[in-house]
Amino acid sequence: MPTTRATIGDPLERIERLASENAVVIFSISTCCMCHAIKRLFCGMGVNPTVYELDEDPIGKDMEKALMRLLGNSPAVPVVFIGGKLVGAMDRVMASHINGTLVPLLKEAGALWL
Repeated sequence: MPTTRATIGDPLERIERLASENAVVIFSISTCCMCHAIKRLFCGMGVNPTVYELDEDPIGKDMEKALMRLLGNSPAVPVVFIGGKLVGAMDRVMASHINGTLVPLLKEAGALWL
């Protein structure tokens, strides 16, 4: 049976549902170098993020457009959610990492124990 928007649901609702199901969720595109860098950052910290590759999803383009609406004018990927809450794109995640607020967020979400 072909997959349609009616069977999958609204892209924004799907993003919110997927983002709330795991401690750290990254919406990515498999060929994006910035997406690769953000995944490496979390793995290097000992965090095992759940990654959704939008280019491998039947409604990935619609989800990408919904993420762009969420972020304003920022690029649509990578987008990171921690504890079900939107952290943002690469710039916001790196700023949080540099200013020391990323680790407490990860601990609060249960993604990092040390």
